[in-house]
Amino acid sequence: MKRLLWLIAALFVTPAYAYTADELRGDCRTAEALYDDQKSGDPHDAIRSARCIAYVAGFADGFAVGDYLADKVGIRLNAFCLPKDADLSARLVRAVNAHLDRQPPGSTASTANLVAGALSRSFPCRE
Repeated sequence: MKRLLWLIAALFVTPAYAYTADELRGDCRTAEALYDDQKSGDPHDAIRSARCIAYVAGFADGFAVGDYLADKVGIRLNAFCLPKDADLSARLVRAVNAHLDRQPPGSTASTANLVAGALSRSFPCRE
């Protein structure tokens, strides 16, 4: 009986993400302020900025690995193509913020989908 209740509960639970869209939005706005030299004395802001920068950069690196491996088996993903810029981290954060500004607050979309949408829109492949 207990198993049946757990199964029923699992069917009606909405997905829970460890990092919500609203958290990403707040963190990336803090990071963009940091890039714009609007430094804050609050150490919490440094942590929030770092969380956004690390998440977005990690996502981009993870995609690059997936793209590399897909290419090994003859598949070209071409979801986005990042430029080789010195200020790429700042550009990634700004792209995510621009995309998040077009999303409604309280979005239930996964942060991965939001970042993927931001990067594919901001950095399309020219091939």
